[in-house]
Amino acid sequence: MSARRGVTILGSTGSIGCNTVELIEARPDLYRVEALVANSRVDILADQARRLKPRLAVVADETAYSALKEALAGTGIEVAAGAAAVVDAAELPADWVMASIVGAAGLAPTLAAVRRGAVVGLANKECLVCAGQLMMAEVEKHGATLLPVDSEHSAIFQVFDFDQHDRIEKIILTASGGPFRTKSREFMADVTPEQAVAHPNWSMGAKISVDSASMFNKGLELIEAHHLFDMPEDKIDIVVHPQSVIHSLVSYVDGSVLAQLGSPDMRTPIAYALGWPKRIDAPVPRLDLAAIGTFTFEAPDEIRFPSLRLARAALRAGGSAAAVLNAANEMAVAAFLGRRIGFLDIAQVVERTLEGVEHCELGSIDDVLVQDQRARAFAAAIIDRQVR
Repeated sequence: MSARRGVTILGSTGSIGCNTVELIEARPDLYRVEALVANSRVDILADQARRLKPRLAVVADETAYSALKEALAGTGIEVAAGAAAVVDAAELPADWVMASIVGAAGLAPTLAAVRRGAVVGLANKECLVCAGQLMMAEVEKHGATLLPVDSEHSAIFQVFDFDQHDRIEKIILTASGGPFRTKSREFMADVTPEQAVAHPNWSMGAKISVDSASMFNKGLELIEAHHLFDMPEDKIDIVVHPQSVIHSLVSYVDGSVLAQLGSPDMRTPIAYALGWPKRIDAPVPRLDLAAIGTFTFEAPDEIRFPSLRLARAALRAGGSAAAVLNAANEMAVAAFLGRRIGFLDIAQVVERTLEGVEHCELGSIDDVLVQDQRARAFAAAIIDRQVR
């Protein structure tokens, strides 16, 4: 990289965004920041903007505009707010875009970056879960590059021989099993949000941590992997690996199985995507295999964790089923974090929504958004009845 790479960070105040900021700050000779985008955390966004001096700072929550404008007064940094402004930020001429806005809200700005042919670091798995075929078609049409940032998909990307796709037998996603890996369903029925977000290996936001605890994140990652690597559902395996050191594997027809290993630190896959096609330094703990000593593996329990079964069913159903699955899960996780429903109710809300919302073919992003809203309304009604 002879010239500094222009970067936009969509979701700069979340866990992925903050780690991306850290890596960029360590190499100001390699990167300049075009735009920073957050949902509502003005204090963190303003601090990042003052340090990185982007052209634009955007807050999605329009009620936070005045606070952001005041915080950045005199800096010369342009300030904007609202959903349209988030998309505008994605359309700025940055070479590389980190797409880390959580949930379906990240779909429109990520698509905007893809449509101008950018290199996109994809940390928002919901983009491919909700609109995988449409998104991948846009990537090909506009010559964009999609670099997975999820640790599992980054691992696969690094050992996947795209020139010999037909020589790959299967891909294997690893899962930590989360904080309730060995717990009974009776125990999980009474867990609190605080227990669910206490991941044993990774530091993540609340929503993603709950998804890990329920293993919904692995179901979503299965759907994402299907689209990223053009692999059918029956050639994507999941194995529980509690140490979270082997991040995923690719199995070939000659019996070779290639894996990517590393400490459980999101700065590694972020750095891989940020530096691609080269590698950059990352201040992560180096792997000490002798200190770890033992790796263990086990099959996931789809009875205690029905989310995996639901995700496979949605992928096989096709059309809008995965978008419905994702929307219902977002609603249910929010209700659980708000102490309105129990932990085990999350999967029940999703299953009932999948059964109750009629699936359809998706011809456009607008179709995705319509189905997303239908599923949210249906899930909200289920949650309200349970609360009463």
